[in-house]
Amino acid sequence: MAQQHIKPVLCRTANTVSMHFSAHQTQSCMDIRRPDALHLEYTRTMMGFLFFLPEPESVAMVGLGGGSLAKFCYRHLPKARISVIEINPHVLALRDQFQVPADSPRFRVVLGDAAEFVRTSPRNFDVLLVDGYDHEGLPTALSSQRFYDDCSEMLGPDGMLVTNLHCGQDRWQQQLVRIRRSFDGGVVVVDVDDGSNSIVFASKTHLATRSQSKPVRQPPSLDDDAWTQLRATFARVSAAAHDAL
Repeated sequence: MAQQHIKPVLCRTANTVSMHFSAHQTQSCMDIRRPDALHLEYTRTMMGFLFFLPEPESVAMVGLGGGSLAKFCYRHLPKARISVIEINPHVLALRDQFQVPADSPRFRVVLGDAAEFVRTSPRNFDVLLVDGYDHEGLPTALSSQRFYDDCSEMLGPDGMLVTNLHCGQDRWQQQLVRIRRSFDGGVVVVDVDDGSNSIVFASKTHLATRSQSKPVRQPPSLDDDAWTQLRATFARVSAAAHDAL
C-alpha cells in the first residue's frame, strides 16, 4: 500500500505564515516581511555549522518544511550546490506559499525517500542537514544506526552532519549514542534556548579540536543582516565545542 502522508495546515497572521501538522506542532514559520530570515531559534542553531565550515560547496537537506534553511542557504551561500529531499507531497506543494526558490542548476527540491537518498547518493556532500519530522515525530528510518552510518558514508572527509533532535522524545539519548558511534565521537551538542530541541553537529574529524583557537567571526558570504541572526549562535556553538574538548 502507498504511504499515506498528512496534509499540513497553514496559519496566517498579518506578518507570518506557518505550517502545522497539529495544534501543538509548528513545523515552520516565515516572516512575510523577511521571507529569507530564520524565524525559529532552532533553525538559526542548525546554521551554526558555518562556524566550522564557512564556505561549503555542497549542502544536502532532509526535509523541506517551509524552506527556512533552504532559502537561507540559497541566498547566503551562492557558491554552494543545494539538494533538498522531501517525502511528503503535500509539503512540497506548499513551496510557493513559503517563497522557496525555483529549481535551478545549483538548487533542487526532490520528492523522495531521504533514507534511500542518503544510502545511495554518489556525491560526497560537505554538509547534511537533517530535520525530517512528521506528525508522529522523527521516523525510525531517519534515526536508525543504519541511517547515521549512511550519513557518515555520504559526507566528505571533513563533512558534517547537522541534525535536529527533540529533547522530549524517549529515543533522544539513543539517537545521540548512535550518532557518536557513526562519527567516532566527533560530536558537539548545542541546546536550543527554549529547551525543546538539541542540535547535534557531527563529523569524522573531531569538531572540538577543529574549533580550538578558532575565532567567532563573520563568514565572508554572510551580509550584516544574516550575521546579526547568527552571531549569538556562533558564540554558543564555539562554547559547546570548547566544552567538548
